[in-house]
Amino acid sequence: MSEFMSVVLFLASIALYSYKAGRNRFWFSLILVLLVLFILLNATLYASNYFTGDGINDAVLYTLTNSLTGAGVSKYVVPAIGLTIGLFLLFCLLTWILRRRNRPYHIGWSLAAILCAAGSVQTTPAFQQMVDLIASHSRLADSDFESYFKEPKNVIPQPKLNLVYIYGESLERTYFNQHSFPDLAPELSREKAQSLDFSSTEQLPGTDYTIAGMVASQCGIPLFAPFDGNASASLSSFYPQNLCLGDILKNSGYENWFIQGADLRFAGKDLFLRSHGFDPAHMYGAQELMSKVEDPDYRNNWGFYDDSVMDEVFQKYEELSKQQKRFALFTLTVDTHHPDGFISRSCQRKSYSYEGKPNQSFSAVACSQEHIARLIERIKASPYFKNTVIVVTSDHLAMNNTAHPYLIKQPRRDLFFVIRGDRPQAELLDTRRSTLDNGATVLDILGGDNFIGLGRSSLSGTSLSVVFKDLKSKVMSWKPDVIQLWNFPKSIDAYTINQQKNSFSFSGAAFKLPILFRVSPGRVEPLPEGEYAAPLRYQLADFAPETRFVWVDRCFKMARLWKPELSLSTDLCLATGQMGGQPSVMPVPASIYQGKIRFPAGKIDAAQYQRNVAMMRIEDNDIRYQADSFLFAVPGAPASVKSFKGISRPESWGRWSNANLAPEVNIEYVDPLPARFDLVITARAFGPNANRPIPVRVGDQQQQLMLSDTFTTTTLHFSNPGGSHNVVIAPPEPQLTNMDNILGQAPRKLGIGMVDIKIVPQS
Repeated sequence: MSEFMSVVLFLASIALYSYKAGRNRFWFSLILVLLVLFILLNATLYASNYFTGDGINDAVLYTLTNSLTGAGVSKYVVPAIGLTIGLFLLFCLLTWILRRRNRPYHIGWSLAAILCAAGSVQTTPAFQQMVDLIASHSRLADSDFESYFKEPKNVIPQPKLNLVYIYGESLERTYFNQHSFPDLAPELSREKAQSLDFSSTEQLPGTDYTIAGMVASQCGIPLFAPFDGNASASLSSFYPQNLCLGDILKNSGYENWFIQGADLRFAGKDLFLRSHGFDPAHMYGAQELMSKVEDPDYRNNWGFYDDSVMDEVFQKYEELSKQQKRFALFTLTVDTHHPDGFISRSCQRKSYSYEGKPNQSFSAVACSQEHIARLIERIKASPYFKNTVIVVTSDHLAMNNTAHPYLIKQPRRDLFFVIRGDRPQAELLDTRRSTLDNGATVLDILGGDNFIGLGRSSLSGTSLSVVFKDLKSKVMSWKPDVIQLWNFPKSIDAYTINQQKNSFSFSGAAFKLPILFRVSPGRVEPLPEGEYAAPLRYQLADFAPETRFVWVDRCFKMARLWKPELSLSTDLCLATGQMGGQPSVMPVPASIYQGKIRFPAGKIDAAQYQRNVAMMRIEDNDIRYQADSFLFAVPGAPASVKSFKGISRPESWGRWSNANLAPEVNIEYVDPLPARFDLVITARAFGPNANRPIPVRVGDQQQQLMLSDTFTTTTLHFSNPGGSHNVVIAPPEPQLTNMDNILGQAPRKLGIGMVDIKIVPQS
């Protein structure tokens, strides 16, 4: 009803202003702001629903502000572009409608239009969801949290069983409703029918996306973070004070393993696992599996297909079992990821139709569940099954995929069932519970305590879903208490920079470098630089003029703004200050350096703020510096260079040529090159380009460059009678490769790696 009312008020405000109110700059600006706010709120709600199917919630906040490394983002590009274009056209149309009538100004009708516009904003569901989300982050701690939060003993007294824990991406229990979706998952349904099947597992706030579902199931707490931004990717630990299932298993002599097809870094999964009992050497994602899978090129937008991953899981299961190790082997599928999933090539049934039409999401479920069922069958057929507990669970309910319109018509629950090799039993347990109870139930089965955090064993305890009639509301009231579990510092003074560990630490918290902090009273917010996040200087450009910051990064990224003498330095620097002032930049003088944050004094200056922002927002390739060489390890080019093509992004050593950007490296100088000069280049060749003639052209002149696969410096002599401005380098055989690439992006075509190029005039 509120949604209908907000639309009516929105249209009424437009009609009243455009037909009755008349022209007035102030009222026009005010109503335009309110109407645009209404549109943006609803666009945000639409976009959030596209991802989650559940509006604007913590899943949106966390996933969009955390590391997107390895994310299969390509399927969202077209909708994002379409939404952006649609918003722009809608804004233009709205402006035209409001301005098109030239009536005398009328304050009464103007005020009525403003009230309608304000009402449309206040009544839209998007506004209420945003208010609730903000309020949940600022609410004071609830005093009864400690009464229900319980920490188990950190060891299982006599562990006997190994564990295989399978997270099915979005594989909710609703898919197994035979009446609604007949024969959608017959193979896995047969396994479920022979298990301890917990049929009433509800999803709570803070548990409704992959990393949150993992945290809930292993730590018994929802994922509520004390900061915005890409922070989890930069922290040194994840819920550092909490004892989770992985910690207990490790303390009990288990070797913990985790295998998935997607990138481990996505949403901070690698950090969470490392923080709670998993050795990095025992964690496999898209990057680590490349050298292990049979076909490294057989992958989807997110990573390796489920059939490849499940094969790796079984091989690891056999290997660890033969070694008679106590182990816990966790895995996560990916083929059922929204918006429509992926179909692997080894599936028996590659298509599932609903209401007479093939549905990609249902097809992905039918396919992926085959691979999970086959893994279970292989484990059960092995001689090691009698010592094994198999857990199959959804990481969260399905988000807005192509099956979502049909799922929401059903009572929705998460999947959770357990198959015991030591005590086979088939039982349906329908007691109310939540995914917070999953870890405690597994710990109980393995011989440990029957509680973890807010979770309780569904075999010997009482779930808080039973204790509280509305556990969702109760969990939201505990949000500040959960946030306090991070023990995150609220101020920054003394700090330590450890260049050996690539870390910045203060008040007991440590962060990976580079790092940017937004500093405000009672709050320090970390903003790291991720491969799919904006560079730190772009993030800093969004700061308000008076907001204080601390920035630790390579000197050349900040010094060109505030300390030009360090603008080509690749050493580490620390900058402090405000965007509306003159920040200070200090080179870090030692490998391990301790200091205190001191913000420079000075007034906020609007002109200085505009200069700082403009300098921050310059594109990398448009940066120019004063140097007699083209230094490829730093962004941009020397002032003598007008433009360049065919050159990839800067890396710590230099840059690769990339034939995907242009077939040749072409450097155009501002002035004509000297009539006679030496071209001095430090470079190496990639792959088959090594020890082969590489043409280098200046006008009509051509020389041959010979490079090995290690860095060498070569001098080529050129005459330039035609006054050419260009140096062109043409690697003979650029190679398509993922080497040193940003995962999730298209492979590059590499030819040569360049450290620097220098033009030396000759008389």
